[in-house]
Amino acid sequence: MKRALALLSFAVCAGPLAAAEPTAKADSAKGQNIAGKICAACHGADGNSPTPANPKLAGQVPEYLQKQLANFKPAAGKRAERENPIMGGMVAGLSVEDMRDVAAYYAAQRTKPGAVKNRDAFALGRKIWRGGDMGKGLPACAACHGASGAGLPAQYPRLAGQYAEYTEAQLKAFRSSERRNDANRMMQAIAARMSDPEIRAVADYIGGVR
Repeated sequence: MKRALALLSFAVCAGPLAAAEPTAKADSAKGQNIAGKICAACHGADGNSPTPANPKLAGQVPEYLQKQLANFKPAAGKRAERENPIMGGMVAGLSVEDMRDVAAYYAAQRTKPGAVKNRDAFALGRKIWRGGDMGKGLPACAACHGASGAGLPAQYPRLAGQYAEYTEAQLKAFRSSERRNDANRMMQAIAARMSDPEIRAVADYIGGVR
């Protein structure tokens, strides 16, 4: 059983999630300046959003952040890969370099830890995160996002410490295909196998991991 789950998880995570440009030459100081003018009001000056409605950006994988910013901005004559009226307006004037710099700045900040809110669902969330559910064809979240939820550089986002409400909302958006900017529909397929209680439990569990 454990071997089958491991193989399933490997198959799901075999390819990279993000395809953003490298951040090796990013200018964090410039990114901080841009973030202070455009992002800080909703996401916090240091990337620790003051409200669960907006995600924490501090400590996030920079390539993932850059990809999301790029996805909010529609290409000429096309719809944005990730549609959000507010974010679409925020990124409208940003260049690729600006996005890279902002991503690098927030990635270098420290995520403020969260806390588990529902102890009754803790065991379920931990079980799915660490081992998945073979019976449902559900791979372990840890296989792609890491045992501690720190994400994988240039591939998968950090979820540890993220607001549970935000993570839950995104999983449900993937499940309904309201959000479709995942590579090869990976997250849509995974979320489709999860019930509301499972989504809530996983979001709460990883939000409290430090």
